[in-house]
Amino acid sequence: MWVPPEDADPTVLQYPTRKGVSIFGAVNIRTGEFVGMVSNVFNAITFKRFLTVLKKRGKGKKMQIILDNARYHHAKLLKQWLEGPKQFLFLDFLLPYSPKLNPIERVWKLLKKLRLHNQYFPDLKGVIKVVVRQFLLWTEENGSLKTLCHME
Repeated sequence: MWVPPEDADPTVLQYPTRKGVSIFGAVNIRTGEFVGMVSNVFNAITFKRFLTVLKKRGKGKKMQIILDNARYHHAKLLKQWLEGPKQFLFLDFLLPYSPKLNPIERVWKLLKKLRLHNQYFPDLKGVIKVVVRQFLLWTEENGSLKTLCHME
């Protein structure tokens, strides 16, 4: 960190816990539109809730969703539910330990750079507020997310 020479006893503010925010997100690679959901935890129930949001936003259009191999992506709870939207909801699982192949990881990196980098948040509510505000900016067609997540 940089400290002015006249400051003999610098103080670094930081949130005193290891709490975090769980975020589900998807980008339409044709338009750059973003769909995000903040949750308390990652589990099969919250993932199913996110898929339901995607299904409603997709309005019956075919969607290919790229996923890592988190346990909740393969949960028994989802098996029966996924039979319903199977004709338009396609889940593709990446190879284990390959985050560089997942386009949403680029979005998380951009989100951190734009809204969270070098910022002090006195509590978790402040982090959530800033993240949700960025989500709202990304809900319309977005050229930067479209380019960022472009895949051939």
